[in-house]
Amino acid sequence: MQPHGHEHPDIPEPEDKPPGYYEIMEIAVRELLIEKKLIGPDEIRRQIEVLDSRTPALGARVVARAWIDPAFRVRLLRNGRAACEELGISFYDDTQLIVLENTAAVHNLVVCTLCSCYPRPVLGLPPDWYKLKPYRARAVREPRAVLAEFGTFISDDVEVRVSDSTAMVRYLVLPQRPPGTEGMSEQQLADLVTRDAMIGVTTVRH
Repeated sequence: MQPHGHEHPDIPEPEDKPPGYYEIMEIAVRELLIEKKLIGPDEIRRQIEVLDSRTPALGARVVARAWIDPAFRVRLLRNGRAACEELGISFYDDTQLIVLENTAAVHNLVVCTLCSCYPRPVLGLPPDWYKLKPYRARAVREPRAVLAEFGTFISDDVEVRVSDSTAMVRYLVLPQRPPGTEGMSEQQLADLVTRDAMIGVTTVRH
């Protein structure tokens, strides 16, 4: 895996790139479903609009609320999906959401070793590097080295726990609140929270 900086901008695909295997399969299945009248073009368009509306800002709201509201934090750790729904964040599938809390003794890292399962309802689309095989393999095999490539150095006395997402269970990291933020508003706190911190590859900095 190549070293990462703090930011991971999306790299646009060349416009003339031929469709890959999965894209061809997606088109074929979609056209078949429409032909069989099992789903309509309007429904597909609506689902795409829902996906496009999801960004890491939603997850950041959840984290900020957990930092300032101890009762909400308890509910979030008990049932991530239900707590997110309290904030008006809807889930468009049957997946569970387990929230993993970083502490002074434990740092959590999220991966999907089989494909790219990801908490899309609260974070939107996964970054490209999350889907790459080197990240998926090395995050499990050598998580500290992977974290170091993101500029995140975890002390040897802190346990690094790697959680593997599945088709039905997704994970969201609740990062530690950085010191010196006691007087900040909920929105100001949310502005500090990055997508990468909610995957566990970085921490929240102030």
